[in-house]
Amino acid sequence: MTGRPVASPPFRANVLADGSTIVARATAAGRGALAVVRISGPAVPAIARALLDPHPDEPRRAAHTTVREASGAVLDDVVAVRYMAPHSFTGEDLLEITTHGGLVVPAAVVAAAIAAGAREAAPGEFTRRAVLNGKLDLLQAEAIGDLIDARSSAAHRMALRQLDGGLSRRINALRERVLELEALLAYDIDFPEEDDGPVPRQRIALATDDLLQSLGALLATEKQGTLVHEGALVVLAGAPNVGKSSLFNALLGEARAIVTDVPGTTRDAIEAVLDLPRWPLRLVDTAGLRKTSDEVERLGIEVSSRYAAQAAVVIACGDTAASLASAMAAVRERSGAPVVSVLTKADIATGEPPADADVAVSALTGSGLRRLLELVETRITDSHGEPTVDQPALTHARHRAAVERATAELRAFAESWRDDLLPATVAAVHVRAAADALGELIGDVRVDDVLDVVFRRFCVGK
Repeated sequence: MTGRPVASPPFRANVLADGSTIVARATAAGRGALAVVRISGPAVPAIARALLDPHPDEPRRAAHTTVREASGAVLDDVVAVRYMAPHSFTGEDLLEITTHGGLVVPAAVVAAAIAAGAREAAPGEFTRRAVLNGKLDLLQAEAIGDLIDARSSAAHRMALRQLDGGLSRRINALRERVLELEALLAYDIDFPEEDDGPVPRQRIALATDDLLQSLGALLATEKQGTLVHEGALVVLAGAPNVGKSSLFNALLGEARAIVTDVPGTTRDAIEAVLDLPRWPLRLVDTAGLRKTSDEVERLGIEVSSRYAAQAAVVIACGDTAASLASAMAAVRERSGAPVVSVLTKADIATGEPPADADVAVSALTGSGLRRLLELVETRITDSHGEPTVDQPALTHARHRAAVERATAELRAFAESWRDDLLPATVAAVHVRAAADALGELIGDVRVDDVLDVVFRRFCVGK
């Protein structure tokens, strides 16, 4: 799956500079029915002839064949598909061999490919070659990693949208507008006495203001994009032994936290993803908030405080009116996030629920759990708007930093242009820097450091 490339990188080549051919297992190691080994590079035809008997001649057609090592010993009965450059994922000659699963067979096939002239691929090197050969841009490459790492349906949909080029097209359109602004400046600088006369300063100022508004709108998507990509952090907080861990387990539908009658059992934060229809939640069970002389528990409480400070929503838990009030006070000391106040253990509570409780729940019977999740989603929506996973959005710190840098450069240009502080030739440097910052997002760069940042987290074989 390659998506649609939306921008051409500054360099295209069917073979990387070192001319190497790479091999790696593309499926996770371990017990399974099948495994896929991928080989990409100029030596693929020779390696295919050395390993496969018979080797497939027709591209893009699955062939039933046998893998043999150099001695002629049979390694496995496989299905192989050849892809000819540039019509492959990497843009190079590529061979995919589907072997039986497990540990031994695919490892033996990789070893045979290395003996035949390939080298082991680095993490993300297949996708990196796809970027360098113009099959994907850098944002689409990141989307592949996001798709693999997606822990919720919303993150999955957003990654697919980015892989399809939605964000790339938006960034590319903005960059084209910046380049048009630079062209206006160049015309004004180089041809000031043409028949059309100099470009009106107001025209350039208005174009800059429009660009700043568009960049601001794109930056505004970052918070929601990050929430969808990573999950909204929802922290359960309250005193020890009020039922936080039981509630955590009940919301997940499985026992993830240890539940006992001993206060202070949870000594560290426990996190799990809850995939809801509108928002994915990173649900965190934390240590009980109280004063303690136990050093280990105190460290756990410090962790709880840090989570509460970063939360999108805090669920304040108490099993009585007094403990709920105490939890609310403790949460407000530590966090400015929206709070949902929850009376726990509703199945054994006596009397009316406290007036300040948003919902009463029972981990034992399940009552109130659905209402609690509805309230959490409502609090997040009130703060961040309705989720728009099908719209292009910034989802990584790298995205935000690049757009912020472009914005800062255009603001610097706008100020110098408005007040006539700098010659046009000097002020135009800010516009070029803004275009470069946006180009860096989609991979229109000639340096490797940005690529290294993106592919550092990729798995081998992708």
